[in-house]
Amino acid sequence: MIDFGDLANQMRQWRHQIHQHPETAYEEFETAKLVKTILQSYDIEVHENWATTGLVGVIKGRDSDRVVGLRADLDALDLDELNQFEHRSKINGKMHACGHDGHTSMLLGAACYLAQNRDFDGTVLVIFQPAEEVEGGAQKMIDEGLFERFPMDGVFGMHNYPTMAVGTFSICPGPMMAAFGSFECIIKGVGMHSSLPHMAVDPIEIGVEIHRQWKSILHRDIEPLQPAVISITQFNSGTAANISPETAVLKGSCRCFAPEVAKTIEKRMTDIANDVCAMNNARCEFIYKQSYPALVNEPVSTNFAADVAAGLVGDEMVFRDIEPILGSEDFACMLQHCPGAYILIGNGIGEDGGCMVHNPNYDFNDEILEVGASYWVNLATSFLRKPF
Repeated sequence: MIDFGDLANQMRQWRHQIHQHPETAYEEFETAKLVKTILQSYDIEVHENWATTGLVGVIKGRDSDRVVGLRADLDALDLDELNQFEHRSKINGKMHACGHDGHTSMLLGAACYLAQNRDFDGTVLVIFQPAEEVEGGAQKMIDEGLFERFPMDGVFGMHNYPTMAVGTFSICPGPMMAAFGSFECIIKGVGMHSSLPHMAVDPIEIGVEIHRQWKSILHRDIEPLQPAVISITQFNSGTAANISPETAVLKGSCRCFAPEVAKTIEKRMTDIANDVCAMNNARCEFIYKQSYPALVNEPVSTNFAADVAAGLVGDEMVFRDIEPILGSEDFACMLQHCPGAYILIGNGIGEDGGCMVHNPNYDFNDEILEVGASYWVNLATSFLRKPF
């Protein structure tokens, strides 16, 4: 483990400050300002305003053409925090419930350490990306020319994972995280006084039937050995107890690994929504957006990342061939443009970091800040030292 000295305490302070002031997609202005201030205080060249609030820091070592990119995400979630500790969110309805505050702080710590110790070959790019949660900040940075402006030989990402012990890492070659699609179904019926149901076209009843038939797609249209999930996460309708509503709206997300499965899900969901509405004299507007591709780790880069982690914590603490997970991550877009790999770092088990992400009781475990920052430093310097 690297001795970060005063940087260890600074990483904790940065993490708590970011946690207290969460900002969601493309609104991470204060977070970006803090990152910029810290990087510039260590004489790191900063390029800002990527995808509105993203930044790229450039840390040059000795002469070499090799370049490695390290990426962290900046954004928070729209969620009310239930924690009562001192560094809980001060912003109602927003919370760092996925640990991006920790990801940002770990990469900041690594960047500052590398800036103080430039005895490495080549260039390290530290990429602070906005809007990972659903809004596609990675693709927006790519569309704005990230890889043209900053050509890289490899790009790497990392995410904390509760239920994995502190000091452990997990990864696998090939598909590791699922593709992600989101949908919205607007059902337009006929509103009426609730005492006259025979004169109404009830969008709630229609929505329930659509919901039921969508769920059947997974066992009627998808091969049983193909992982897939359809999650209806919002069902909104009505304004009063004595009014049969005019409209109902269903929203949610779909996840899978195979592109052909994603196409099947989109087609069947569209057909079911339209057919059920037509059968019940209602109109339907169905919108499906394929947001993120599956995250696919390049095998050689995966083995390299696992070796770096093993050199830090021991081979027995690195799980090199985990089962793919149905969570999604827009770092997948970067891996479509540059070889690299994405690794999970254990956030803890039980009360010490074990609360799952996207939960109002979650908190990033400060005990892994130095572990993650050490991983970043060792990965960058090892990658730049020689081809693998």
